[in-house]
Amino acid sequence: MRDSDQNRDFRRNHQGRERGAARTRNAGHRSRNAPSQRRQASDPARQLAFEVLREVSESDAYANLVLPPRLKHRKITGRDAAFATELTYGTLRMQGRYDAILANCVDRPLKKLDQGVLLALRLGAHQLLGMRVPPHAAVSETVALARANLGAGAAQLINAVLRNVAERDLDQWLEILNSEAQSPIEALAAIESHPLWIARAFREALAHNGRDAGELPALLQADNDSPKVNLVVRPGLTTPEDHTVLEAETVPGELAPTARIMERGGDPAALPGVRAGRIGVQDEGSQVVALAVVDQEITGPDARWLDMCAGPGGKAALLGAIAAERGATLLANEIAPHRAELVKQALKAIPEAAIEAVRVGDAVEFGELEPGAFDRVLLDAPCSGLGSLRRRPESRWRRTPADVSELRLLQIRLLGAALKTVRVGGVVGYVTCSPHLAETVTVVADVLKRAPETAEVVATRQLWPHVEGTDAMHLTLLRRLS
Repeated sequence: MRDSDQNRDFRRNHQGRERGAARTRNAGHRSRNAPSQRRQASDPARQLAFEVLREVSESDAYANLVLPPRLKHRKITGRDAAFATELTYGTLRMQGRYDAILANCVDRPLKKLDQGVLLALRLGAHQLLGMRVPPHAAVSETVALARANLGAGAAQLINAVLRNVAERDLDQWLEILNSEAQSPIEALAAIESHPLWIARAFREALAHNGRDAGELPALLQADNDSPKVNLVVRPGLTTPEDHTVLEAETVPGELAPTARIMERGGDPAALPGVRAGRIGVQDEGSQVVALAVVDQEITGPDARWLDMCAGPGGKAALLGAIAAERGATLLANEIAPHRAELVKQALKAIPEAAIEAVRVGDAVEFGELEPGAFDRVLLDAPCSGLGSLRRRPESRWRRTPADVSELRLLQIRLLGAALKTVRVGGVVGYVTCSPHLAETVTVVADVLKRAPETAEVVATRQLWPHVEGTDAMHLTLLRRLS
């Protein structure tokens, strides 16, 4: 008899069924339960998190738009809802870190794994290394999730890989990632779960804005923190009842007089003022840059304002409320019809006399359609969104340097149009939710280089998550000269 035949006979059990080689060596992780007794379904919170991650991965959806309605539809509330939320967002934020760890535990490149298997492994890794879930529960529940959604074979693989992950704690894994990296910034990018190109761009932006490049670890860590819900109290609209609720449920922001922070969390839609549009959900950094545009001193008339790229309408609503108080009017423009509808919804509480119109059209056209027609212009330009990675963690894995280059060309055209649209002596606020130099100061420099006599920079500001606790909003204020 050949050796291979002898080995196969040795691996057969008393019923004549062949056992795997790992079990023959007592190296396998066999469940104590019979197959019929093993769990065939995961708990609702984990199941929902897995489904949301799958939709984010396969449909380019955003978790903050997919998760809340599904929680409501399935009536998942309280601690289960909080668990599903942390599992979803935490897995997305720390995906880079977990992939680097998983690469040490899988015998093939991660890109060759089935996408569902990789998503389940990330969910399991986050429970093991990023949440207070006991290891046995993290593994067994993720295996049950895989068995229900991906099949027994995938569940077996996930069981083995997660047991390997569980052999070390987070600090030990981070030491391994640090030792594997070829440079300090590569190690930092892996550990703090950012693509390397973003980490490098942020380091460059810090230095250019007069900050210490050594702040980069703190900046990346801030991107991985769960942001508190920020509210904007739209001036002149709120009721005494609104203020009573705000005093009980929120604390004042530190930068904008309109900002309130929901320190204890909760659902902002539960507040009557939010449902009515008198109060909105808006990062304090967005409020700061919008207020700077309307607070900048100008000479001459101050009657007509323009929000060039208004969707989804948060800044337009703040500008509209202030315009109503000052007797000015706001024209809100948005190129996408569905986003224009969002702008209309955001403006529902603003007095009609303060809103000239919500226009659907290309903002680049304004330079020719209405030259010199506005006293104040807000250009919240389409950008990479790298400044809001706290709120949309999946963006860091979708964006590429090519996206920044393409958007930059549009930003240059839009800023040129904005400077044509504002009157001499009026101001333009150029805003991006990105600190990337290619989207901020170099856009302004390129536009002014082409026509230096057109405008002058009167103020710049760059906000940072690790300093001000806001999104990384950029603002350049320009005054039209000729």
